[in-house]
Amino acid sequence: MPPESARDQPASQTLSRGIRVLEVLAEATGPLSIDEVSARLGVHRSVAYRLVRTLEDHALVVRDAGGRLALGARLAALASRVSADLQAEALPELTAVANELGMTCFLAVHDRDECVTLASVEPRHAVASVAQRPGARHAVTVGAPGKAILAQLAPGEWPPGASDALRAQVRTAGERGYATSADEVIPTVQAVAVPLALRGRPAAAIAVVHVASPDDPEPIARRLERCAAAIRSALDG
Repeated sequence: MPPESARDQPASQTLSRGIRVLEVLAEATGPLSIDEVSARLGVHRSVAYRLVRTLEDHALVVRDAGGRLALGARLAALASRVSADLQAEALPELTAVANELGMTCFLAVHDRDECVTLASVEPRHAVASVAQRPGARHAVTVGAPGKAILAQLAPGEWPPGASDALRAQVRTAGERGYATSADEVIPTVQAVAVPLALRGRPAAAIAVVHVASPDDPEPIARRLERCAAAIRSALDG
């Protein structure tokens, strides 16, 4: 058996670094220079350059007129095939909720210790709405969708170190059927989420986000439950 340090290394360091380039570009608020990518990866500029060139060859990374780097459109095509059936069934339901409530509605899924937005729809005629980009991720221990996901997991599946306060919030969410949050992921933003349990799939949640207001979460949650039931029925038969 190889020593512990060898087993801890990724199977392919080059592949791991290439994926990290994509993650760095996804997390950035705008295009990055090769030096910025190099610094964020903690590798020499020549290493970052070779990684970027390979990703460019596959149209996963593109350069703007100034030579700065951004994610390529090819990634959108790949992302559209992630749980394609779930996205196809969810989008019409998310659209209906978003336009009815005037709030951004999205589908989030559990991914290790994170909550990841798989699909999102902004309301058509709202004066202002909160953007929730597909691919956005945050710790599953914060935010309404994270709590709705944790409510579906056994305690042993939770990330370590969950606080007593979080456990109490998740217990309450499980009892009433929905979770809420305010100022946890995005300042001044509230969220309401309901669990979406699908056979043979990771725990998920349907949620809306909106600017802080005195809205009663109960009717919002009931509408989200109908949305979740429609998606579940379409997929589970």
